[in-house]
Amino acid sequence: MKQIVTPKVYLSRLYALALMVAFLPVVSAAEGATDSIPANAQAKSYGTGWECDSGYRETNASCVAIEMPANAYLTNASYGTGWECKYGYSENRENCVAVARPRHSYLVSSGDGWKCLRGFQDINDKCLEIKVPANGYLTESAYDTGWKCDRGYRAAGDVCNKIDVPKNGFLVNASYGTGWECERGYFAVDSTCERVRVPKNGYFVENSSGLGWTCNRGFKEQNTACVPIIMPKNAHLDYSGNEWECNRPYTKRENSCALR
Repeated sequence: MKQIVTPKVYLSRLYALALMVAFLPVVSAAEGATDSIPANAQAKSYGTGWECDSGYRETNASCVAIEMPANAYLTNASYGTGWECKYGYSENRENCVAVARPRHSYLVSSGDGWKCLRGFQDINDKCLEIKVPANGYLTESAYDTGWKCDRGYRAAGDVCNKIDVPKNGFLVNASYGTGWECERGYFAVDSTCERVRVPKNGYFVENSSGLGWTCNRGFKEQNTACVPIIMPKNAHLDYSGNEWECNRPYTKRENSCALR
């Protein structure tokens, strides 16, 4: 019995044939791409092309094994050596050598170096104990002496000497000078604190130098007293109030004010 091919069946067969013809170049291209992948490589999971397997690096269209020393691990980085040393080892001339720690030390967090424990100091690659003198304490600094003196003491070589604070004085936090200052109302004289003697017509001033007092306006210092300012005619007190100057257009001539 002769099979009758309807237009609908004919079109379906023609469409299937067209798909097969269109798919052939894709299959051929994929097979060609697979054939061009070098050893120790694989097709990329996305896009086109290929990439080297872990432990290999592309060199001249081929995948060459990364040469890695003992005690190292692969980093899978496309730059650098492609490997790094394990924790507790450091790179030295393309080798991974164990970090040689001296006594009283510990490995740093990166694992490729060491530091001295608290109370010890790195001197010529050895951790030597810091000798803290009496009346001193350890500091967090890895440099200098590694210690400082307690409050009230000052370093002198390898010892902490007591600061002698005079009567009516107090300690100050300074690494220079005497280490103390006088209380309000006193001023330093050598190693003592002398009371400020404010004369009549004067008042106390906060001043680390001088007598610790100054005269009221209209008076001037004379020895240890405040004496009245005697002004000539055509004069007035200056900005300080403790001297005088001539009114304009007068000028000072010895103890008087005269016209030019």
